[in-house]
Amino acid sequence: MTTVDHTCARCGARASGPEGGLPPGWSVATSDRGVDRLCAACTRENVRSIEARLDEDWW
Repeated sequence: MTTVDHTCARCGARASGPEGGLPPGWSVATSDRGVDRLCAACTRENVRSIEARLDEDWW
């Protein structure tokens, strides 16, 4: 299996994940810059903000 290095857009943490996927606990968020990857720690710290941006249809 091939791995890819990812960098957290918020804190700069680095981790390897499977090609086409993310390391465990990481998330993807969209912003004005495009698609950002967030590490597990930043995902936990910002889960409320992430959920607030979900479309109404999600709920």
